[in-house]
Amino acid sequence: MTPSHRTKPHAPHCNRARRGFTLLELLVVVAIIASATAAVSLSLRDSAETALEREALRLGAMLEAARAQSRASGVPVRWTVSPGGFVFDGLPGGSQALTWLNPQTTASTEGALWLGPEPIIDRKTVTLVATTSPQRPVRLATDGVRPFAILADTAGNAQP
Repeated sequence: MTPSHRTKPHAPHCNRARRGFTLLELLVVVAIIASATAAVSLSLRDSAETALEREALRLGAMLEAARAQSRASGVPVRWTVSPGGFVFDGLPGGSQALTWLNPQTTASTEGALWLGPEPIIDRKTVTLVATTSPQRPVRLATDGVRPFAILADTAGNAQP
């Protein structure tokens, strides 16, 4: 063979292309994927838990409004659970039956929940549960003086 027919050695830039990815390039790609996965997982929340917290905040506001109306009118107001919702007895204009925003929501409380007319009421807790995830209840409570608020629990639900 003549020297002209020999294959020429590859240029240095061709060798790099055949070697594959560098460790630094792979680490950058893994870091980008990890960041994207973390952002997506943090932005997605359990919709049943979010809906239940929204129901608890709504109920807390309604209980405080009924408590204020009871104090202003001097008429006792009682809150009770009804099928598919709840009822305020004693408010001006008669009883008001209301439904949950989410039909899978149920509530329970120990005894009757009287909201006034006295400024200090009994210590009460209302437990809200979504039938789709009964292992994650949300508890709304008052010590009798302060407004109703979502209680902290060991399950890690959002609390004040």
